Amino acid sequence: MFGYDNKIDKSFNADAVSNDGKIVIEIEAGRATENNQFLKDIFQACMMFEVEYLVIVVRNVYRGHKDFEIIHTFLETLYISNRLHLPLKGILLIGY
Repeated sequence: MFGYDNKIDKSFNADAVSNDGKIVIEIEAGRATENNQFLKDIFQACMMFEVEYLVIVVRNVYRGHKDFEIIHTFLETLYISNRLHLPLKGILLIGY
């Protein structure tokens, strides 16, 4: 984000960004749901300049938690409810 005198005021670190800067990839090895890291990933991608798509990669199951299923249900509810409008064109969730 840009602050006074066009200097960078706030920035975020992503695991990967496409060459054109429109796609952000976040890979969560373990704490995707335990600390609501996936929500932080969504928020940060929304705040990043000109980002259009977010890819979240999570474990299917981590320490007994069904991380992929939990996040999938959350994203589906977010989309179906139509109560919160994100500036992203899409979010891709990948389980491994």
